[in-house]
Amino acid sequence: MVLSIENAQAGPDRDHYLKLVQKFPLRPLRSDEELADAIRMVDSLIIRGDLDSGEQDYLDILTDIVEKYESEEHPMPPVSDADMLRHLIEARGTSQSKLAAEVKISMSTISEVLNGKRQLNRNHISALSKYFGVPSSVFQT
Repeated sequence: MVLSIENAQAGPDRDHYLKLVQKFPLRPLRSDEELADAIRMVDSLIIRGDLDSGEQDYLDILTDIVEKYESEEHPMPPVSDADMLRHLIEARGTSQSKLAAEVKISMSTISEVLNGKRQLNRNHISALSKYFGVPSSVFQT
């Protein structure tokens, strides 16, 4: 069964969704100018906060469209495990020695990873992912 906008339950959430679609239609992006417009729309909704379900649905879909365009037109190069670990350490505001103690990985191993002399193994990735609260997929190994 396909549910169309006409068949959707009327209400303020639906009205807000339709107003957003009229302001910036949900369709594939075809240029960096359209991307910039889409990002401005996303930012305006995020800043506003407290979105109803229709507005949140619109934001979710528009964000997916933006991510698809960016991944196809402006792909990001992969980040090395060393760079990712360095970023996570800085973002957490911790030190190498404190990290080593808390995740039970030797200080020398962390240092070697950060200096590109050693790769992370599965156990390292598991411990670091849990500690930083990130998916293991952020590491390449």
